[in-house]
Amino acid sequence: MDGPLGLGVTARDFGLEGPRGWAFRGVGVDTGPGSLIAVAGPSGSGRTCLLLALTGRMRSTEGTATVGGATLPRQMAAVRRASALAHVPGVTDLDPALTVGEHLLERALLQRRFGTPLKDSLRGPLRPRTERAAEGKLRIDSALAAAGLDREALPKGSRTAVRDLERLEALRLSVALALVGRPGLLGVDDTDLKLSDAERAEIWALLTSIAQSGTTVVAVCGEAPDGAVRVSTRPTDTDHTSETDDKETADALTETGRS
Repeated sequence: MDGPLGLGVTARDFGLEGPRGWAFRGVGVDTGPGSLIAVAGPSGSGRTCLLLALTGRMRSTEGTATVGGATLPRQMAAVRRASALAHVPGVTDLDPALTVGEHLLERALLQRRFGTPLKDSLRGPLRPRTERAAEGKLRIDSALAAAGLDREALPKGSRTAVRDLERLEALRLSVALALVGRPGLLGVDDTDLKLSDAERAEIWALLTSIAQSGTTVVAVCGEAPDGAVRVSTRPTDTDHTSETDDKETADALTETGRS
C-alpha cells in the first residue's frame, strides 16, 4: 500500500474577502512537500479561514495559490480530495458519545466507500472480505501510530468514549482519523489551544514527525515553533481583517459539498 505523498504549497498575495471584510489577505508562502507550515496569529485574524482556503474548503478572492500542482480556487475539488482536516471546530468535531473504536471504524468505512480511486472502488466488492478487513485494519493501525495514540493505554481501550479522553488524546484521535485517508496535505486547527507548554511541545513534535514522514502539514497556532515555515495572518496597520463568523464558514463548507 502506497504511503503519503506530500504536496508543495505556494501562495502569492493570497486573500479572502467576505461580507464582513477581509478574512485574510497578502499571504505568501513557498514550501516543498513534507513541510510543516505554522499559520500564526491572534484569534480573529483569519487563521482558520486561511487553513480552509489552502485545503480547498473556502474560495479565495485574491491572489493565487498552488497546492501539489492544483491551482486555487479553480481546482478546489482536487485539493479537497488530496487533503484532510483535523481538530477544526464545527467541521471535524468528535462525537462525545461514540467510542474511539467506533470513530475509527466509521472513518475506515467512509474511506473505503468514498476515498478510494474509482477503479479500486468498483473492484472493491469483488475482493475477499478478509482482504478488505485487513486493509482497513492496516490503515487504522498506521494512522494511530503516526498520531501517537495507543489504544491500549486508554482507560477502556478502543471502547473508551470520546467524552472520557484527555484534551491531548482527543487531538491525537482527530489527527489519526484524518490520516486514515493518507492525505498529501493535513490541516490542523487550534493546535496549541488550551494546552500546557509540555503538551504543546508534544503536539509540535507529533506534527513535525508527520511532516518528516512525507505529509505536508498546515497547523493553526498562536505562536509558531522553531523550524516551522511561518505564515502570519496578523493584520497590518493599513489592512482591516475580521474572522468570518461560524455561519459564514459553515455556508462556505456547504458550498464545497464536503469537509
